[in-house]
Amino acid sequence: MANTNNFNDPLFLHPSDTLCMNIVTEQLTVVENYGVWSRGILIAHFAKNKIAFIDGTCKRPDIEGATLNQWERCNVLILFWIMNTVSKSIFGGIMYSTNASTVWTDLKDQFDKISGSRIFFHREIGRLTQGNNMISVYFCKLKQLWDGYSSLVTLSSCECSMTCKYVEHDQQK
Repeated sequence: MANTNNFNDPLFLHPSDTLCMNIVTEQLTVVENYGVWSRGILIAHFAKNKIAFIDGTCKRPDIEGATLNQWERCNVLILFWIMNTVSKSIFGGIMYSTNASTVWTDLKDQFDKISGSRIFFHREIGRLTQGNNMISVYFCKLKQLWDGYSSLVTLSSCECSMTCKYVEHDQQK
């Protein structure tokens, strides 16, 4: 049985964990902003120790009782937090869902399109100009775009010569 008084337990609910809490300001609307949105959701849920509901590692208990009730409360809270961060058109498609992990996976399958996001970042990086902005504002915007682009590609962690060459090439932005 989970110890719901232990703040390290994913079933623990802090008094600040409420339905009216807005955990991420970015609203998922299109494929192009999925990367920023999903990163925000992951960071927020990690900070709240609720990432296990997103990735599915905190499974629904089979046995009726306090743990099941607490799991369902947490799951509904996570669902609500996700629903609060998507556009109205996306909201309609997940309104009747009952499992936060399933919603997360479905949204990932639908919106995590690497090639579309790469095109978006390439286009935005190419279009970005300093204009009337201070150099620091321009640099922050440019860095944000490059970081977003870089997050789309997971580099191999092996030490083979081809991977080393690829990493070296990637660093030559």
